[in-house]
Amino acid sequence: MNLKGLFQDFNPSKFLVYSCLLLFAFLFALRLDGTISCTYWLVFLPLWFWKGLVISGAVVAGYVWWRHPEFRIEGEGYVDMKAIIICLALNSLLFIFEILACDQMNSVGNALSMSSYRYQGRHLWLIVFMPLFLTSPVSIAACVWGFKHDRGLELEAMCSINILQFIFIALKLDGFIKWSWSVVFIPIWILMCLLCLIVLYYIVWSILILRATEIMAEQRRAHLMAAFTAMALVIPLLTFEILLVNRLDESNLYPFVAVFSPLYISLLVLIPTSFGQRGGNHWWFGIRKDFCTFLLGVCPFLREYGNISYKLTEVENSARAPEEQEMEREPYTSQSIRTFLDSTPKPVVPVVCIETPD
Repeated sequence: MNLKGLFQDFNPSKFLVYSCLLLFAFLFALRLDGTISCTYWLVFLPLWFWKGLVISGAVVAGYVWWRHPEFRIEGEGYVDMKAIIICLALNSLLFIFEILACDQMNSVGNALSMSSYRYQGRHLWLIVFMPLFLTSPVSIAACVWGFKHDRGLELEAMCSINILQFIFIALKLDGFIKWSWSVVFIPIWILMCLLCLIVLYYIVWSILILRATEIMAEQRRAHLMAAFTAMALVIPLLTFEILLVNRLDESNLYPFVAVFSPLYISLLVLIPTSFGQRGGNHWWFGIRKDFCTFLLGVCPFLREYGNISYKLTEVENSARAPEEQEMEREPYTSQSIRTFLDSTPKPVVPVVCIETPD
């Protein structure tokens, strides 16, 4: 395993988001099942950690931007700073929603089903979801800006297309609509149908690539891995949504830990993908360079560890008899010595031509 190639395209932002969501989903399911009885403020700690890093990173980046104007012309400094401001605005709205939701759920008390949340709590759920409603126009503007500047904004895209779903959930929790949860989740079903079509496209395209003889083996593996990743992400996510709807409609009484299990699989699939998605913003915390490069500069001892490559052939060779290893080592030794002798610099002298008389 080559650690240098593994961390070269590491995206710390996505790794942080996926890890925090995985931990929060696990704690939230345990709290809904009553396995743990702590307050929801502790359950939301992974999300607080995520938002705290975003806010502190943006504040430090703004301070460095203000104190060192000469750094602004490095690379795409202005574009990176605008991206940080957009991300800060969106995460601030999400942070306000999480505070309101946490306070509302604490006021509701120990409820094992979302249907019992109607008409309870300190506020209307429409008020709690109001920051999510505001994220939609902000996300649409961010997506347009990101398209113009070739920036990937996955979180902004998800917030912009799910505005109708947020409205339906808030109305259902407040009891203004009497639909079943399977009808409330119609916007999610439409989105999942599109994702299933994309997965089908990846599968068909990877099969065609595998049958093509003029395509390199590395490209075939890349397309096959993309199809497998898409399938491993969408199928568990769709399974989770079906189980959740049946649990909320009380069609089954599975514990929430079991209902959330497919979601854990999807998040576990997403976490390794953060090691192959270059494109993180270099201006977070004002470091102005790639995260791994900055980490290696701060911790020099990681350089030596990161330059180590592991090969399974070495383990196989160590299991052989010493006589076989010695016999295999002799030709390599003689070849290496010959290569060294051939590569050593030799003295260069002028050519002396001695003319002989006829």
